Amino acid sequence: MKPSPNDSTFPRLSRRQLLSYAAFAPAGATATAALGDATLQAPAAPGKRYMMLKSINLWAFPYPEKMDLRRCLQLAKDAGFDGIELNYDLENDLSPEKSTDDYHRIRAMAEEIGIRISGVCSFLFWPYPLTSNDPVERARGMELAELMIRAAHALGTENLLVVPGAVHMPWRPEHEPTPNDVCHRRAREAIGRLLPIAERLGVHLNIENIFFNGFLLSPFEMVDFVDSFDSPFVRVHFDTGNIMEYQFPEHWIPILGDRIQNVHLKEYSKKGTDHSLEAFRPLLDGTTNWPAVMDAFEHVGYDGFLTFEYFHPYAHYPEALIYQTADSLDRLLGRK
Repeated sequence: MKPSPNDSTFPRLSRRQLLSYAAFAPAGATATAALGDATLQAPAAPGKRYMMLKSINLWAFPYPEKMDLRRCLQLAKDAGFDGIELNYDLENDLSPEKSTDDYHRIRAMAEEIGIRISGVCSFLFWPYPLTSNDPVERARGMELAELMIRAAHALGTENLLVVPGAVHMPWRPEHEPTPNDVCHRRAREAIGRLLPIAERLGVHLNIENIFFNGFLLSPFEMVDFVDSFDSPFVRVHFDTGNIMEYQFPEHWIPILGDRIQNVHLKEYSKKGTDHSLEAFRPLLDGTTNWPAVMDAFEHVGYDGFLTFEYFHPYAHYPEALIYQTADSLDRLLGRK
């Protein structure tokens, strides 16, 4: 026999229990639980769509140890990325030993695959900071920065990430700190010297907020620094993760406004105590308030690349990180 609702054998369910059952309804469906005339419904809300572009930095790939550049570009395309950010180093496909023709071949390869080069990035601003107390380091840094501008132009991208200076670098404890005022002066001089060639070649010098380098620690300092050049070719490369230890990206974005030319999406967890590169996480596996960040980008009219930056390719099945990130970005952008 089927018990009636008034039967003592019929289980009495609390509102909390009914809501918990509703939470397990299939995605896109309306969860309904009925008890007598009472009905609880939990319709799934459609995601908001953002008109930004998906990109990923080459550091997320096991390049060049396990994958060559063509395979990385093809994997990014297959995973659904609109662009890929390439890294300039002393020895790789983007390096001082490479020629304009080499970069034109990479550009043609990307066009053949159907993926855009969203920008050029480099770790070389750390061993050769533009504000170092060592004049040899400064000179080498300037030389490399100019080569990066030329490489970006030859690759067909208008974006070069620039670290303008450093008061201190925790990962280089032996390096003599540069006083704040000296750092600021040298950084302005360096960008001022690079600007004419950048303007001539149509490459933006995008100043990245680092935080760990002790320079440009607030959005107001960044605004003042960028605006002091009065040039549309000095902009901001905004990194969501670099400030997460003590601040919040959704607070910076409205202040930086349309100065933002390019973006790194780095996930960060405030739950840990490790403040090294290990603190950065796969996308969505952290404490970033992504809905607030995405709304802030939309509010200032940003519609460029969102580039996932991560430094630890998976040791096994490295393609999994690429596909997982593409899926996470689709969800951030409201494509899923």
